[in-house]
Amino acid sequence: MNPGYVFLHTNKSPYMKNRSLVSINDYSKEEYLKILNLAEEFEKNPRQEILNGHVVATLFFEPSTRTRLSFESAVNRLGGRILGFADSSSSSATKGETLRDTIKMVCSYADLIVMRHPLEGSARFASEVSTVPVINAGDGANQHPTQTLLDLYSIRKTQGTLENLNIFMVGDLKYGRTVHSLLMAMSQFNATFYFISPDELKMPDEYKRYLKSMGLKFYEFKDFTDIINQADIIYMTRVQKERFSDPIEYERTKNTYILRHHMLKDSRANMKILHPLPRVNEIHLDVDSSEKAYYFTQALNGVFVRQAIISSILGLK
Repeated sequence: MNPGYVFLHTNKSPYMKNRSLVSINDYSKEEYLKILNLAEEFEKNPRQEILNGHVVATLFFEPSTRTRLSFESAVNRLGGRILGFADSSSSSATKGETLRDTIKMVCSYADLIVMRHPLEGSARFASEVSTVPVINAGDGANQHPTQTLLDLYSIRKTQGTLENLNIFMVGDLKYGRTVHSLLMAMSQFNATFYFISPDELKMPDEYKRYLKSMGLKFYEFKDFTDIINQADIIYMTRVQKERFSDPIEYERTKNTYILRHHMLKDSRANMKILHPLPRVNEIHLDVDSSEKAYYFTQALNGVFVRQAIISSILGLK
């Protein structure tokens, strides 16, 4: 990952119409808040026929459940039409078609492209060759900006603010695109970050350098049992076995990052647990009954936030 590229802020215009959303840095703090406020409106009234006559293409070169379905739900609730594919095996990529040619072809059929791709930088490339706006639904280990905006919505909704919060990020911080995007966004709100991960999956240095340049505090731990009472938000991610070169090291660390109900007894009353999903074993099922478990509502929030993003980019709101 190129730090100079990742942290470049572009398109600082207050107008989002016809602008691609590739990185969370493509939008300003004020634009985050506009999206969140608009999402509140959609939560109150999610069925609005404002996309009538518009076509949205969903191109998922990588498996997805929540992101793809929430985008499709958002479009359907707004009266739009959807075309695309949920698996690259059903696209002409299996025949050797380049990403450039796929995008050139699809933007002739749609008003907006939503794309997930395994390669970092693919969404930026797509936005540069497309004649219609492109929304990045995840590009490798790089970014996932719409997930971040729904995370911001969930955080503000549960905390009443985005300012001055303690954000715990737990698990895979090296390859987890959701934590990278969330870090960049929450850095605009004076957050304090707690990074909890094994050495193999620590937050990349470029993100830590960025926080230092912003004058923001961050701390690194290998366990969070003794500090959980300092969290306002616990953002859990899956520790990925396939990232470990040493299986013994994985076995040693995997159970360190299982959140259980009894661990929440001394946590703050306002604390909420978020997870981009899917989970494996990092949040025990006994946590689901806790009032502090918010990850399923967080997923629902994605529909309203993606309605807000789509309608803003198409200039309908």
